[in-house]
Amino acid sequence: MGRLCLHTKHSKTKNILIKKKMKLKIAFIAILSAFIIQSCEKDEGKLPNISFKTGGTYITHDDSLMAGSTFVVGINASKSEDKDVLKKFNISKSINGGASVSVVNQDLGGNDEDNFNFDFNSSLDSTVGQKTKYTFTVTNRDGLTNSVSLTLVGK
Repeated sequence: MGRLCLHTKHSKTKNILIKKKMKLKIAFIAILSAFIIQSCEKDEGKLPNISFKTGGTYITHDDSLMAGSTFVVGINASKSEDKDVLKKFNISKSINGGASVSVVNQDLGGNDEDNFNFDFNSSLDSTVGQKTKYTFTVTNRDGLTNSVSLTLVGK
């Protein structure tokens, strides 16, 4: 019987060691998984920069223009973080609060990824009193967008 007790004592010690090793392995895997998941997440990032060009004949704010007249809106856009380059530029148009329609949709690459400049030349519709809202949007590599907009009214 003495032998049986020794064998049982040895088995219990061995089982305790195996359980401790398993707990350590599980803890290691959990910690490693947390690091992997955290490193794959996107950072919150900063929005790309966008602003109206000023000076000259550029329109930079809400205004009333002669119905049917031509106008120019200039845009300056730039990345706000080293790796988050500019990827897309869009201009949408909404008439009297209606649904927006894209009038310019451009993929950006090469020289335009860091800084992008655009002059939008257009004509106001000939309807007096019509409110046309233009929204200028830039998107970066992370899919973050920033916009500026203005509304022109035909008089």
